[in-house]
Amino acid sequence: MMVHNSSSFVVGLLFFLILPTNIIGLWWAVGSPLNLDPNSICRRSRKLRGSGNKQHDICRREPEIVDEVVKGTRLAMKECQYQLRYHLWNCTMLGNSFVKILKQDTPETAFANAITASGVAFTVTQACSLGDLLQCGCAESTKTSEGPGPDGTWEWGGCGDNIEFGYTKSKEFMDTQIRRRSDVKTLITLHNNEAGRLTIKRFMRRECKCHGLSGSCTLETCWEKMPSFREAGTRLMDRYKGSVKVTGGNDGETLIPEDSTVKPPTELDLLYSVDSPDFCEPNPKTGSLGTEGRRCNSTSMGVGGCDILCCGRGYVEETVIYQVNCRCRFHWCCEVNCDNCTVQATINRCNGYGGL
Repeated sequence: MMVHNSSSFVVGLLFFLILPTNIIGLWWAVGSPLNLDPNSICRRSRKLRGSGNKQHDICRREPEIVDEVVKGTRLAMKECQYQLRYHLWNCTMLGNSFVKILKQDTPETAFANAITASGVAFTVTQACSLGDLLQCGCAESTKTSEGPGPDGTWEWGGCGDNIEFGYTKSKEFMDTQIRRRSDVKTLITLHNNEAGRLTIKRFMRRECKCHGLSGSCTLETCWEKMPSFREAGTRLMDRYKGSVKVTGGNDGETLIPEDSTVKPPTELDLLYSVDSPDFCEPNPKTGSLGTEGRRCNSTSMGVGGCDILCCGRGYVEETVIYQVNCRCRFHWCCEVNCDNCTVQATINRCNGYGGL
């Protein structure tokens, strides 16, 4: 069911993502409510119990690492919202939806934990390569089985991404506060954190630079580089779609698929123990904000299509008018002049819950 309601808006930017710092945060560091202030994170880290409080040690000895952790969390939240933009729950930061989701053990919880662990490993590793951290630098080549070929055309060198350092700091900071109990939720959280980190570590790629006279490539120097974070997010999204529902094994230390016909999960699989709640309508207990007002695709029958995203309630069609730069011209040497053009587009938004 589609209801046509034509209205006009002047919008400078339709797809600008804003992550306000007062509602985002390191839930695994400071709990609820979410908070992304490094000083507050470190103050609260002192309250964590246990002599092996790596989080507090990092705050005390390596405060610059905490800054990278915060950057990694922000990067992860943006990627989470991008990957889930067409889904019933879209990794929203509105209200307390995110906190409620993280207190559960659903596929959405698994994805949020994994992508954050991945984001922290990524930004810490990147900071090493850029020289922003004194305690780390480029990765030392450990490749012994692959050296220069028989003709000596390439060898390991350059500035490789130090994924081992980023992996370690992500693990220390994210896993340290999780009590080493054998309950299913703890085991699942630790597994999904690790799956996120391995999405970076296991998919490093080789990059090379040519050397030689007159542009020839008589020798290549090669190093290992991380995948882009978009690539890591896409891999985790594939795992989210195929996430495995598990239960605890008799030994209290293993996780086994609830469905006996499903093969045991790998290190890269995302795990959960509770089915996703109904995100079609608002529910403060589960963190669902409903899908009223969400943009949908009226021609798609899949995820993001109005039939699925609007949960059968129908949608309203709106005409949107906004300004864009157009007919841009480059003037030597350093100036680009553009005209301001008006563009009209039709968008669809899901109806509310009372019907029209």
